[in-house]
Amino acid sequence: MKPFQNVHAILVAMVLALGALAFAIQGLAQETEAVPRDTLLAAAKDIMAQTRFCVLVTLDESGHPRARAMDPFMPDENMVIYMGTNSMTRKAKDIKKDPRVTLYYDHPQKAGYVVVYGTANLVDDPELKAKWFKEEWARFYTDREKEYILIAVTPKKIEVLDYTRGVMGDEKTWIPPSVKF
Repeated sequence: MKPFQNVHAILVAMVLALGALAFAIQGLAQETEAVPRDTLLAAAKDIMAQTRFCVLVTLDESGHPRARAMDPFMPDENMVIYMGTNSMTRKAKDIKKDPRVTLYYDHPQKAGYVVVYGTANLVDDPELKAKWFKEEWARFYTDREKEYILIAVTPKKIEVLDYTRGVMGDEKTWIPPSVKF
């Protein structure tokens, strides 16, 4: 009878341990998903509004990342981010070959950051180019109609870290909360 009691005790202990493990895993899942989408997007927009320049990373012809500072507009209602550039730039050529890009916004008081992973498109629509233009850029474009083009970045995923709102990365992996589109 004793061996049966030992097996029974072991099985009960295993069931209890598995239940505790399932409870712990559920708790971790809730912690990593605790920040609501609209809170993350509000935090992202706030950091973007406070950050004059972002970094645009494209991939060159060999697949190597290229980074440069950009002066973006605030995202539109769909979180599409517009930036202006000269149609002859390396970034325009990179985007034509591979539209995958990354944007990085560093909070000016070092209180967080936003990373946008998305797809870039070159836009040569006269109405949109008029809408998304800063007069301070006029000196860079001698023939604005031909030289000025827009880069429209449509996000696939946005990662946000905002210490002021308590939006933090995972304790162990440091992976920040994100929003997928």
